Amino acid sequence: MGKLKLSDRQLYALIEAVKLGEEVKPSQGAKRKAFAKYKIDGWENSKLTGIFYSVQRRLGLIDEVIEELVGVSPLILDPWLRAALRVAVEVAVFRDPNGKTIQHLKGIAQFLSKRTHPYAGYYYYDLLPKILEYVPVIDSEEKRLKWDYLFPEWFIARMRALLGEEAEELLKALNETLPTSIRVNRLKADVEKVEGYLRKKRVRFKRSERVETVIRILDPFNPEWLFNKGWAIAQEEAAAVASLVLSPEPGETVVDLAAAPGGKTAHMAELMNNEGKIYAFDVDKARIKRMDEVLKRADVEIAETIKADGRKAPEILGEEVADRVMLDAPCTSDGTIAKNPELRWRLREKNISKVMALQRELMESAWKLLKPNGRLLYSTCSMLPEENEEVVKWFLGRHGDAKLIPLDGPYDPGFLKGTMRAWPHRHGTIGFFYALIEKEG
Repeated sequence: MGKLKLSDRQLYALIEAVKLGEEVKPSQGAKRKAFAKYKIDGWENSKLTGIFYSVQRRLGLIDEVIEELVGVSPLILDPWLRAALRVAVEVAVFRDPNGKTIQHLKGIAQFLSKRTHPYAGYYYYDLLPKILEYVPVIDSEEKRLKWDYLFPEWFIARMRALLGEEAEELLKALNETLPTSIRVNRLKADVEKVEGYLRKKRVRFKRSERVETVIRILDPFNPEWLFNKGWAIAQEEAAAVASLVLSPEPGETVVDLAAAPGGKTAHMAELMNNEGKIYAFDVDKARIKRMDEVLKRADVEIAETIKADGRKAPEILGEEVADRVMLDAPCTSDGTIAKNPELRWRLREKNISKVMALQRELMESAWKLLKPNGRLLYSTCSMLPEENEEVVKWFLGRHGDAKLIPLDGPYDPGFLKGTMRAWPHRHGTIGFFYALIEKEG
């Protein structure tokens, strides 16, 4: 490959996109807006899109380089200066710019002076030679993996403690784009009908070997029509397995304690043939609204959505009212990084204890709701034992009437006997944890 060529205009478009990306979520909206302003289209669009997403994926690493050179966190710098430095580090440190591009990098100083303040321009101009000469010091295995796979060092250390040498395969899998997964909604369609539609659209797909109603779409294709018809719901295989493990039956009363966006609620209603009752809790008004739409399109008749904290559910519904409780608990979500690449730099080790405290409180709430002989599924999309096995051990230690029901598939055993884990590198899905607990009557 030749050296990277970028014009002034292309660099300015990237800087504006990176700056806007801090304010506008999802970041593709920011990119579209900035690129339209600078009339970036055609081949130019795909080249710059690649660079833009690369900045997003490497953000934590880029910011570390800036902090090393500046001596303070880039988060306290002027937003325009921060965006310009991020683009400059991406181009100069991670790519191979040609001489002309390096001249254009210098020209960003004037662009900054006009956009924000002459001091920002001077500051950038003084710093650029250091960026152009920067060479990282890679003196540990964690650092090498961080530069190769773009994850915080503490997270890499945790995964190596769990998986040893295999951790590198996991990090690699988290950097690969997962194909879109959909789950066929049997209340309105069947698998053959949905597969027929995809064939008609000449889209390649593969049926999941573990969940017969989950289909992976292998080509770039937007399944919006299927969602609007209620024939299918966006859901990963590992998330669909959760409802199958809990296995609610027609006529039962089920509580879903952190239900939005509603994929599991809809799946459980389907498994119950729309007979019985599901109470679906969530705290977020916008997410509840989306969930109501999903359930309506899917023809779910037995679910009642409740805007409230799951910890308040026993006060709202009463105690010992549920045959089954689904607790897909809020977590750090590190198992979903292949679907949300920018999440990796928002993972904070210090947040784990806060998340664990919430998970424990929700478990206690679930237990109060459960009738004797009822079952609770505790699941997360995290791979950290503190949010999974540790929470379950803590809970079993507190409740003599809690019995772990051993799970033996479709995935691998967890680090606590009887629990189960889905791994991105072994199973080709998001990272997921499952523990099924029965309340002895």
